[in-house]
Formats: sequence, C-alpha cells, structure tokens
Amino acid sequence: MTRRRDWVLAGLVLLLGRRRPPSDGGETPPPSPRAELLALLLLGLASLSAVGFVVLYAVSVPGRTQLLGLTLGGACMFVALALVVTSHHLVVTEELEEEYPPDAHSGEQDAVEELLDEGGARITRRRLFTLGLLGAGGSLGLALLTPAVSLGPLFHVKAFLATPWRRGRRLVDENGRPWRAEDIQEDDFYTAFPEGADREELASPLVLVRVAAKRLRLPARLRGYDASGIVAYSKICTHAGCAIAMYRAPLFQPAEPSPALVCPCHYSTFDPATGGTVIYGPAGRPLPMLPIAVDAHGNLRAKGTFDEPVGPSWWGSRIWKASR
Repeated sequence: MTRRRDWVLAGLVLLLGRRRPPSDGGETPPPSPRAELLALLLLGLASLSAVGFVVLYAVSVPGRTQLLGLTLGGACMFVALALVVTSHHLVVTEELEEEYPPDAHSGEQDAVEELLDEGGARITRRRLFTLGLLGAGGSLGLALLTPAVSLGPLFHVKAFLATPWRRGRRLVDENGRPWRAEDIQEDDFYTAFPEGADREELASPLVLVRVAAKRLRLPARLRGYDASGIVAYSKICTHAGCAIAMYRAPLFQPAEPSPALVCPCHYSTFDPATGGTVIYGPAGRPLPMLPIAVDAHGNLRAKGTFDEPVGPSWWGSRIWKASR
C-alpha cells in the first residue's frame, strides 16, 4: 500500500512538474528529432552558401556581384533560421526550484533523475547540431575574410621587399657615369642609381649627400653606413611614396635650421646626419639608408642593401627587412 502511494505521489510530481510554466512564461518543448534535423539542414545550407561565396569570389562568372550578395545573404539567413528553430524547440528551459529531502520520497527522486537524464540525453543528441553550428560559423567567417585577399599578398611579400642593391654594385648617375666620392660636395644633393639595374624599380633611386664630419651623428646600428661623410638614402618618401626632390642647405648656420632632405608633396623633412630621421611632417619612419664605401678607384659602391624596406610605411615594414 505504501509503495503504491509513493508511485501515485511520484506521478503527481511529474505531472505537475511538466505542467508548471518555466520562468520565461513558455512551455518546455518536448524532444523533437524533426526540429533537430531541420536545424542541421539549415546549418548545412548556411555552410554551402558561405562556401559558394568563396568559390564565386575566386572565379569570374557573369553576374558575380549579384550572386555574391545572394550567397552571403543566404548564409546569414540560414544561420539565423537555425538559431530560431533551436531557441524554440531545442533549448531546455526546465528549472527545479526546490530540492527533495535527501532521505524522503526516493521514488519521486528517481523519477526526477530519470527526467533530468532524458534532458541530458537530448543535449547529447545535439552534439551533432553543435558541430553543424561550428561548421556554419567557420565557413561564414571564412566568407567574410575572403575579400581581404584583394588587399594584397599576405605571406608572399618578397616582391615588395626585394631591391636591386647588393654588395659591390656601383652608384651611377642618370647617364650611367659612376659617381666618385670627390664629386659629392656639401650643401648639395645628388641622385644615384644601381649600375646595370632597372631604374624604374621602387628601390633603385638614391639621394647622395655629404655631411660635415662634426655634424654626422649616425645611430649605433648605422655605424659604417657612410663613406667618409657621404650618406645614401632611398629617394622614396616613407609617407606617401613621393620622390625626395629638395635639399635644405641654410647659408647662415647655426641660426637657421640644419640641412635636411625635404619631400615636396607633404613636406616631410628628414635629417641626413642622424640616419634619415624625421624632423618634420607626416612621415612615420626614417628614410631607408644604404651602406656605401669608396673603392680603390674612388668610385662609390654599395656594401649591401637598405636597413629597412623602401617605400611608404605599411604594416609589414616593421616586421620584415629589405632583401636583395
């Protein structure tokens, strides 16, 4: 008799527990394999749409712009629909407000534990749904990152860092005549190119300046880059890539500013005596410096390549070094 009474009480507890509205005012959804399959199908369609966006972006087809919008929009829509189905039919909202006494109503406790185990099983069955959600999210994230490929190469940046300068290459003028150390005078600047190389390359043109020995203050990492006071810098401004075309050589020193290389586009000003450091203007880093030396015949030759990448500042210029 007592056992029958316990089973009746357990049944009432389970009945009332299932009829009790959850905290959000809705009803606890019963197990729905159909909803799980629908959510998985929607996530699969989202993944296919995202992959389709990547493929269309890589392949040129007629009307590609409209198809790109449809595939990317479809991926977002399918993910949203899958989340709606999940929130309405798969999320368990049951709550237990009180605990049963530890030693009383063991039958009811077993029934409640069985109910909780059922909910846990439902969560386990949705592991496949979790994998589907991760797959859809990953493919959608890949689709969103795909347009970044158009911004330029990510890893293959050697072409941007290579220069025609190497050890032993002579410095020549625009007519191909080698520059001699005795040709470079103070209060003037000269343009030089690598002998036998393409002068149209970004890293080809140089600016040559002779700095008085008392003014030359190169940092430790650039010691030995000059040739008896003659310094060589890239002619390409590190701000916007314009050519350095002016040299400020005051007549009344030290009352006037010190000599400096000036870019005519935005007036970035560089000090040739301190390693091409920026003393005025929007440029964010010094001019790249080329190590030079005087050979046995008095000609100027390169001792290697630049200390930094040539050209306007970009995110990789502080990571990679210029190469030959």
